[in-house]
Amino acid sequence: MLDQIVKSLKAHFDAALVDELLAAYQDAKHNFYLGGLRLGTVEGGRFCEAALRMLQQATTTKFTPLGKTLDGNNITIQLSNTPSASFPDAIRLHIPRAIRVVYDVRNNRDAAHLADGIDPNLQDASLVIGNIDWILAEFVRLYHGVKPDEAQRIIESVIVRKVPVVQDFDGFLKVLNPKLKVTEYVLVLLYERGTTGASYEQLESWARPPMRANLRRTLNKMVNDQAYLHADAGRFFITKLGIKTVEIKKLFT
Repeated sequence: MLDQIVKSLKAHFDAALVDELLAAYQDAKHNFYLGGLRLGTVEGGRFCEAALRMLQQATTTKFTPLGKTLDGNNITIQLSNTPSASFPDAIRLHIPRAIRVVYDVRNNRDAAHLADGIDPNLQDASLVIGNIDWILAEFVRLYHGVKPDEAQRIIESVIVRKVPVVQDFDGFLKVLNPKLKVTEYVLVLLYERGTTGASYEQLESWARPPMRANLRRTLNKMVNDQAYLHADAGRFFITKLGIKTVEIKKLFT
């Protein structure tokens, strides 16, 4: 799915801008999931710098080179003055305004600079993450030719949750916390796997030997009784409740 997004966006935008946009998006989400609120907000600003350049390119065919300071206010004014018949409101108005919110949080709420003693908090970071989710979904909607709900589903597949407690040995996932119980063990594995999920055979091979005898019973309970997982076509996927459980309990560290 990520390859499809990259291909669609690069058909319309400079390849380096698309790479920067998606790298910053994944970094922002990764830091947010791991509790790095300041870093998540800073990466959100980096995402918006790429997004603003893409809006420049969409409307003028040119953009401020990477590495050169953006004049965000001037670009936003220029976008708003673009004839409405030429470009959708999302390009002219809505995305620039969402970008401005992220910039304001990053610059004025002590995320990127030493400010007035205001520490970045979950509320600020959630606002930034929500905005960049929406911005990316709009780009996907506009340039991948899908409806808003489908665009949101697609961008969820972009996220790769790399968690410290799981180490990947050439495709073999090893959980580094021996104290985790089997349910928690499965949750962190599928948390990292994200929308890819895992087959029973994969989970069985990654589980510690004492966990394997009752693994199928555990998975059925996690699907049917706890709603931590969803099973489909022989694969298991973590649900929103499962994700929330991992993050609340901080099982990923």
